[in-house]
Amino acid sequence: MSVALLEDTPLVLPPELGPYRRADYEALPDEPRCELIRGRFYLSPAPTLLHQIVVLLLGAHFLEIAQASGGLAAVAPLDVPLAIHSVVQPDVVYLTAERRNIVGRRLEGVPDLVIEVLSPATSRRDRGEKLALYAESGAGGERGEAGVREYWIVDVEARQIEFLVNDGGRFLVTVPSGSEYRSTGIPEVRLDLAAFWQRVAAMVAGTSIGDR
Repeated sequence: MSVALLEDTPLVLPPELGPYRRADYEALPDEPRCELIRGRFYLSPAPTLLHQIVVLLLGAHFLEIAQASGGLAAVAPLDVPLAIHSVVQPDVVYLTAERRNIVGRRLEGVPDLVIEVLSPATSRRDRGEKLALYAESGAGGERGEAGVREYWIVDVEARQIEFLVNDGGRFLVTVPSGSEYRSTGIPEVRLDLAAFWQRVAAMVAGTSIGDR
């Protein structure tokens, strides 16, 4: 099967859907990794080591939350079909206990929370097409679901996390009070930001990874 693979989001997005659908995605080989977003295939380049360290630590943090609350946490690569025209692989996903019923061979529904750790090759996509998709998904309403309840965008270079909360199909920025973020919509979700970035620093100590 010959398909067009895009490396990044175009500067000007076409208003119409691309030609590909979920069945086309499922017919692809496992490599190279890619995502299907609004009918177009995008390559997922290999992440940096710092990117993977941050994903690992966030995944471990959400695993602890899931074990305590009865929820479920997972890290990429994991297919998350959000629409007939979109199958994505967020860096981290979290489901509350009430949403575990959407789990099969892959997730068949909208996660409660998704996290994307920015990379130079994907940051425009994470802040553009995927942000819009997460806000409105349920397949643009085709499953009758609301969008992703929370979307975290992690900037590893700036050591910052944007916490976005869904409000009727659009994301609003939530600013943490002090050094700890506490979700208002998902009560078990919280993150001590100072402690988290200290763990990242400890992981890269003695290497050139953390040079900024």
